[in-house]
Amino acid sequence: MNTSYRATRRILLSTLTLAVASAATPVWAQSQDVSNYPTKPITLIVPFAAGSVTDLLARIVGQRLGDSLGQSVIVENKAGADGNIGAGYAAAAAPDGYTIMMGPASTNAINPSLHKGLKFNAMKDFAPITNVASMPNVLVVGPEVPVRNVPEFIEAAKKGDYSFASSGAGGSMHLSGELFKNTAKIPEFLHVPYKGGSAPVTDVMAGRVTSMFCNLPLCLPHIQAGKLRALAVTSSTRTPLLPDVPTMEEAGLPGYDVSGWFGLFAPTGVPKPIIQKLNKEVVQILQDPKVKQQLLAQGAEPIGDSPEDFGAFVQKEHARWAKVIQDAGITPQ
Repeated sequence: MNTSYRATRRILLSTLTLAVASAATPVWAQSQDVSNYPTKPITLIVPFAAGSVTDLLARIVGQRLGDSLGQSVIVENKAGADGNIGAGYAAAAAPDGYTIMMGPASTNAINPSLHKGLKFNAMKDFAPITNVASMPNVLVVGPEVPVRNVPEFIEAAKKGDYSFASSGAGGSMHLSGELFKNTAKIPEFLHVPYKGGSAPVTDVMAGRVTSMFCNLPLCLPHIQAGKLRALAVTSSTRTPLLPDVPTMEEAGLPGYDVSGWFGLFAPTGVPKPIIQKLNKEVVQILQDPKVKQQLLAQGAEPIGDSPEDFGAFVQKEHARWAKVIQDAGITPQ
């Protein structure tokens, strides 16, 4: 084999290797200049209907994010199947940073243990950007229920005939009640599921159901009007919207800490510099006093952590709720 032939062969092999590598790389990855990101509008997927808490938080953050990036952030609602339709759509989007999702605990930590046959893997198909905000539930009873604090509630519930309502099986309200039942060691605590949030609130106020682990924005007006009695918030710290209402731990139930959370995710594979840029922008937005006030008005407290910390948090949440679901005997659908 002469020298000229060997040289020609090396050139051909090198050209073929480059061609194969280029073909295996998505077009957006070949052409995108990460330093100029974004160069077009970003779609922010909300896997729930317009007007939901997830939607409201997405619009607050999305508008400010668009201003800071110099490109529009378009909120797109893709509701259905407990958030799984929108989450599946976001997970399958091109990993170019132009489709992101506002994902609550339900889609990214709870649903994987509740639903069979999901078309996405919540733990593998999303890259965490940052935890945007957390929101406690609040244990409420109707005005005629003869208990004034959590210890009295637990004592009465252990004697039987106490129930708790929720907006649907498997949601944060339901699982908050199941965790409370297990933590307080209440033998029988009847769960009464509804379709939606307003009907259970009405029935708790009317005394048809004893209690509810209610999303704070949903029940706050009724608490302030004296139509519901708040016994404790489910988070580890008190909420400024109900400063006189203790946490579960303060009320005598150590180890109980539940907060709904809402985080930004991108499809797995988005370049790390884009994740870091989005994280930096959103964390700065969450530190703005006006944004903080907007979130607090919705009952949400801003967070803004690193992608690594948020990812570790999501993993822990997934494991915790999987255990609660298993202990409660809830069968995946």
